Amino acid sequence: MADTSDSLLETPLAALHRALGGRMVPFAGYAMPVQYPAGIMAEHLHCRAAAALFDVSHMGQAEIVGEGAAAALERVTPADVQGLKPGRQRYGLLTTESGGILDDFMVANLGDRLFLVVNASRKHVDLPAIEAALPAGVTLRPLPDRALIALQGPQAVAAIATLAPGIAALSFMGVGAFEIAGVPALVSRSGYTGEDGVEVSVPAEKAEAFARALLALPGVQPAGLGARDSLRLEAGLCLYGNDIDETTSPVEAALTWTIGKRRRTEWNFPGAERVREELASGTKRLRVGIRPEGRQPARGHTPVHAPGGAAIGEITSGGFGPSLNGPMAMGYVAREHAADGTPLELMVRGKAIPARVAPMPFVPHRYAR
Repeated sequence: MADTSDSLLETPLAALHRALGGRMVPFAGYAMPVQYPAGIMAEHLHCRAAAALFDVSHMGQAEIVGEGAAAALERVTPADVQGLKPGRQRYGLLTTESGGILDDFMVANLGDRLFLVVNASRKHVDLPAIEAALPAGVTLRPLPDRALIALQGPQAVAAIATLAPGIAALSFMGVGAFEIAGVPALVSRSGYTGEDGVEVSVPAEKAEAFARALLALPGVQPAGLGARDSLRLEAGLCLYGNDIDETTSPVEAALTWTIGKRRRTEWNFPGAERVREELASGTKRLRVGIRPEGRQPARGHTPVHAPGGAAIGEITSGGFGPSLNGPMAMGYVAREHAADGTPLELMVRGKAIPARVAPMPFVPHRYAR
């Protein structure tokens, strides 16, 4: 049922969601559309075939300014921020002193400043932690007056490029400033669906008019949180709070590719001692993809057992993949059971469902390389 609680925050597109028939639900403290009248499966498949518009304005946006901003941010992340060239963006992790994951985030080098996007559920934790680590002369500026809109799918870039042709020249993880439908916008060729597309930061007061301009383009339809979640799971992408958290290390989470080569020689980021030890000696558990047999999906917190044996792990995200036309999941299992093809049993309502460890992504990424 729709949630109309006065305690929930709203994004600048809340009125538009309701006008489009969006079913609003609580998410990370916000009222957000989980789906529109077409339904989650139709929205998911439309994103794979054409272009879907997602409101991600609940995410935290901020910038870091000042001489040495990149080096300063490296105080809280193992990502190579100093090696990030102007006009480029990178996915990274904020780590804790104990080697857990405080959050995952995106950082872009805009030349005179860094631009950050962090998770909605963690921005109240992330931004103070980053600010506390910055030296004198480097400043963190939250940007609560900006909206963030993701346009995803194989037709997304061609559609938005009819309004700003230069966007088509961006490569994957490229970032640039454009004027789109009269609105100044910061555009990154990125997203969290596994598809080609863009994420666009615009002034909050311009967001609804901007979104309506995009929805008027051929092939563009709105999509909600439900499709966003099934898309990111098919793409093998983590959701903070489900698949990664402060108890999870980058090595356990199979996210060691986010640790810069130079950072692996310096070891001067939070939690470096644990990460270094796990890289050398391995971990007791690993995040893996899992394909249940049959049609029944296994949801988060489903126990994972060795066939006929003891518990060896747990599902962290699971559901039905519309593009796969079958169930899919990811979770953590004991390292000795983590090889692709390893048989498993998923305990769903007391019944053992056969499954196997499967490579991710479940659906191939289609980024613009």
